[in-house]
Amino acid sequence: MSKKTTDFNFEKALGELNTLVEQLETGKLSLEQSLTAFERGIKLTRECQQALTKAEQKVHILLEQSGEAALEPYEDHD
Repeated sequence: MSKKTTDFNFEKALGELNTLVEQLETGKLSLEQSLTAFERGIKLTRECQQALTKAEQKVHILLEQSGEAALEPYEDHD
């Protein structure tokens, strides 16, 4: 496992992403600051998506090993 993977913290990345979105929504950042925040946000989004994909794969493997039923798509009924 690489150091980058070990050091990744999903909750921290998600929190930073939320902060970046809030900063961008205020409209108070300069164009350069907005671009930097946007680039960082894209990177964090990709890292979070990769972490979620890995977690989903792990759950799928564990379910297969235990003989449990297949995963079903999540539907939010709110």
